[in-house]
Amino acid sequence: MREITFSQATLEAMAEEMRRDPTVFVLGEDIARQGGIFGQFKGLPDEFGYERVLDTPISETAIVGAAVGAALTGMRPVADMHFADFVTCAMDEIANQAAKIQYMFGGQARLPLVVRAPDGVIKSAAAQHSQSLEAWFVHVPGLKIVIPSTPYDAKGLLKAAIRDDNPVLYFEHKALFAMKGPVPEEEYLVPIGKADVKRPGRDVTCVTYSIMVHRALEAAEDLARDGIEVEVVDLRTLVPMDIDTVLQSVRKTKKVVVAHEACRRGGAGAEIAATIAEEAFDYLDAPVVRVGTLDVPIPFSPPLEARVVPRKKEIVEAVRKIV
Repeated sequence: MREITFSQATLEAMAEEMRRDPTVFVLGEDIARQGGIFGQFKGLPDEFGYERVLDTPISETAIVGAAVGAALTGMRPVADMHFADFVTCAMDEIANQAAKIQYMFGGQARLPLVVRAPDGVIKSAAAQHSQSLEAWFVHVPGLKIVIPSTPYDAKGLLKAAIRDDNPVLYFEHKALFAMKGPVPEEEYLVPIGKADVKRPGRDVTCVTYSIMVHRALEAAEDLARDGIEVEVVDLRTLVPMDIDTVLQSVRKTKKVVVAHEACRRGGAGAEIAATIAEEAFDYLDAPVVRVGTLDVPIPFSPPLEARVVPRKKEIVEAVRKIV
């Protein structure tokens, strides 16, 4: 099977869905003439024109507000946030409008909207360009939260998100855009709400997503040399969450580490840990351990950035703590 980058996989997803459905269009900053800062929209205007690939003013409020209106009138907009941090400028449009419209209209309106949000820590981008904010939106009823870790999942989940009739936040880690992986040339979708066991194991379950999947897999390789087999469960979507796959793994291993790059306090890992405690307490042989970024703004300094963000080492230490 061919290998392409995460960025190329999402570009293919966009092009395929725009060919399939003329109501799909994309809008955001620097996406038409520049092709997106990670190349994820490169070449789309050549095929679809500047009417369906729209460069906008620097206003996330306007971008998401326009996308909400377009979705209500029968279009399928994909709104790009440039950096996930800038989603803060569109909180009303996402949390008060997009998330609630279908409910408040009694299901008479639908809102097929995708908000693409490149998140995570990369190359000293500093505190305003490095955040992982997914937990904020997990707390908002009415939104779906997609967060892939591989090119295969990135393409399949983006296509599924575009076809969904609900508002979907699609978080894509900036450090993953250049990562290569196998992606079929034929049509496929990855269902929203279905986790994937990226590595089977018998001793510890590591529940994770996004970039931390790869760090968990590296940790599992190291631990396997000492006879500790870690099962890595990639959630792929946080809402809806495939808790059944998680619990099935927990019942087998009886020990759990939850890892994400977002701050540990109030992160999605807390929700996962609480659910495991409620649903599988009798199977646990040790407390659930959480791994996350320290509760500080992401520093610009490379040594400080490396200090606060969890890597393979922190996952290895967490596993050894409970084994």
